[in-house]
Amino acid sequence: MEISPVTREFIRTHRTDDVRDLALHAKPGRGMDGDMAFDLPFALDQIDGWQRARTKLPEWADCDDIIYPPHLSMEQCSSQITAQYKADLAARLIGASTDTDADAPTDLVDLTGGFGVDFSYMARSFDRAVYVERQEHLCDLAEHNTTALGLSHVEIVNADSAEYLHNQLSPTAPVTMIFIDPARRDAHGGRTVAIADCTPDVIALEPLLLARARYVMIKLSPMLDWRKAVHDLGGAGVVREVHIVSTGNECKELLIVLNRQHQTGDSQTDSLHADSLHADSRKTADSPHTDTIRMHCVNDGEIIDYAIDANGEIVESSEITAPAEIATPAEITASQTVWRYLYEPNASIMKAGCFTLIAERYGIRQIGPNSHLFVSTGPDPIPDFPGRTFAVDAVTGMGKRELRAALNGITHANIAVRNFPMTVAALRKKLKLKDGGDTYLFATTDAERRHVLLITRKTEQTVTRRIG
Repeated sequence: MEISPVTREFIRTHRTDDVRDLALHAKPGRGMDGDMAFDLPFALDQIDGWQRARTKLPEWADCDDIIYPPHLSMEQCSSQITAQYKADLAARLIGASTDTDADAPTDLVDLTGGFGVDFSYMARSFDRAVYVERQEHLCDLAEHNTTALGLSHVEIVNADSAEYLHNQLSPTAPVTMIFIDPARRDAHGGRTVAIADCTPDVIALEPLLLARARYVMIKLSPMLDWRKAVHDLGGAGVVREVHIVSTGNECKELLIVLNRQHQTGDSQTDSLHADSLHADSRKTADSPHTDTIRMHCVNDGEIIDYAIDANGEIVESSEITAPAEIATPAEITASQTVWRYLYEPNASIMKAGCFTLIAERYGIRQIGPNSHLFVSTGPDPIPDFPGRTFAVDAVTGMGKRELRAALNGITHANIAVRNFPMTVAALRKKLKLKDGGDTYLFATTDAERRHVLLITRKTEQTVTRRIG
């Protein structure tokens, strides 16, 4: 893709300027000074793209020859953090594989190439990588950018993903991995969430995908119920791993790994039914399991992993530090005054719903069965908790006198509600508090079904190690 010297110089000179201001003052066909012709819409896209890439894709931003797509594509593409996570996952799966010659070349096929961020990171884990995309202008972009990034072992193919899967990949010579990120917008541009409503339809293509690759990695909407996704894709007989990926405590992706060697027995029998997938259920001694699915809850440096069986029950092999309990009504009455720390799990754990597992691993208790908030009474906070930790200053009921005494001197607060009959806005109005400040209020319902308010302040803890 050729960029005129004048356009390139305009981009370089104004890359840190306000794009809206440039759009108002620069005239199409001429520079800011009215001299030589240049491509203003393209230049504005490049400046806007680079400015977004500085935080979202810093390695790309450091490469001067990268060409960025229009605004919408930059918003929708993966970040460097999530792309690198997929690359690391692919490398781990390849390294752990025992069903092929360790010296055999590895190959990746990305059937939905798009802007190519995921492809550019994942490709580095393979000996050969193929990018497939039906939109020609994105293929041109990928051809340029992979060259700029020094990826010499890749092939760019302008084709429909389903046709390529049917006609170009062979079941007698399956590739190492297929990656697919089905478009989550319909023909009218509206958002879709269900797997079957995305393009291409992964469920319809699943038999072909499994026949033509050792591993299939599927990227799905973070809004999707992972239990239903696992059920729809065939359950524990086919699904090997589920990854709920968050960054900055915001759920970004749901990744599901299928494995053709993992597919055993009758798929109808091995299916995980959605109504049996309860993340807090437990195995019993008289219900042996065969196939398991590995769950991974990821938030930046925090990783919690565990296994579930074909019934969706957690198979926990690590040491349990304490019984999984919810504080009883008597204990609540006796111990509220000594609750010293409150713990809020990160977004991925919240989505996975593995609350009893968290209580067991960290020796903490849930305030109530649906609060999804935990407390401890020890003098020090639990180290490396995968989420936010708060020091508890006071616990109060919702009576006027109690609230007045507990909130005396507090004018600003950050408010959250969990299993509570009021919205944040309604509670803030009732408490007459402004937003912000260093105080964090958690309104919830305890095991005695009482509405309580925990007045807390944030503690600083950084989690960088892998758990489980």
